[in-house]
Amino acid sequence: MAVTIRDVAKKLNLSITTVSRALDDYDDVAHTTRERVRSTARKMGYVPSRAARNLRRQRADIIGYVIPASGTRFTDPFFSEFIAGLGDQAVSHNFDLLISTATPDTEKEKQLYARWVSSRLVDGIILSRLRLEDWRVEYLQRNHVPFVMHGRTQSKTKFPFIEIDSRAGFALLVKHLVERGHRRIAYIGAPEKFTLQRDRYAGYQNGLSAANIPLDKTLVCQGDLTRAGGYHAAQSLFQLRKPPTAIIGANDLTAEGVLRAARERGIVVGRDLAVAGYDGTEVSEHTQPPLTTLRQPVYETARKLVTMLIALIQNEPLEPSQIILQPELIIRESTAG
Repeated sequence: MAVTIRDVAKKLNLSITTVSRALDDYDDVAHTTRERVRSTARKMGYVPSRAARNLRRQRADIIGYVIPASGTRFTDPFFSEFIAGLGDQAVSHNFDLLISTATPDTEKEKQLYARWVSSRLVDGIILSRLRLEDWRVEYLQRNHVPFVMHGRTQSKTKFPFIEIDSRAGFALLVKHLVERGHRRIAYIGAPEKFTLQRDRYAGYQNGLSAANIPLDKTLVCQGDLTRAGGYHAAQSLFQLRKPPTAIIGANDLTAEGVLRAARERGIVVGRDLAVAGYDGTEVSEHTQPPLTTLRQPVYETARKLVTMLIALIQNEPLEPSQIILQPELIIRESTAG
């Protein structure tokens, strides 16, 4: 028969309440008593009921993350690395990670967040792919749900976030291409509602301006952060009377689509055309040719976000609460020419 909390209390001649609070590490129980309770429980083989423990503490010990993608987009290697970081760090804090997926700004997404919040299924939520006007931020704040963000919105309210300075990164990427002799540099972006599009496009423009290259709107295409989006945008760029000599994708998946479109046309990337992306996931190292990219520390950032979120959940000090990191330019064969 399994050992119960009542058995531990009887062994120590303590009340069940005292034993319970000692095991939950409440500071109204003396330190020596807490240690004696833990030691006895361990020796007796007592395993606390997590469900009962969380009910007492009104906590689930679960953090949530909704992959903001539709269709097959969750196969984006960015999300694979991001989720690995979230999961590893959650486990190290004895939290579980709940993951779902929903297309941004759809009724399904709203229903999913509402279900998590109303049922207290999670203690806090991590947000990514932030939008300029992001309903999730206001909703979670209104419902007093702790959250942290990978990126930020246009809101002037100070929420905890980690952001990669993609404006500076894209300006650096343009500078690299200019130094390789390119002046017709195209940009395949993301949907305008995402803050990443605002920042990366601004960095692209800043890089052109620094090199005294006028912005040519015919070299700017909107993608959707997928290989297919990059592929179709590249096809339209190749059909221009004066096509680009270099193409930057808003992320690595977009750039991978460009690589495929170039191969089909017999264009040798790294010689006839330079191609670069953003994210720096492991996959970018193994494309043909290997992809020049701006690496953001995806895995490490995810782990830090979990640490920040758990601090909020446990009402612990959070300093700093807003972190800005610089991406690293990784130069590979795709821009060798």
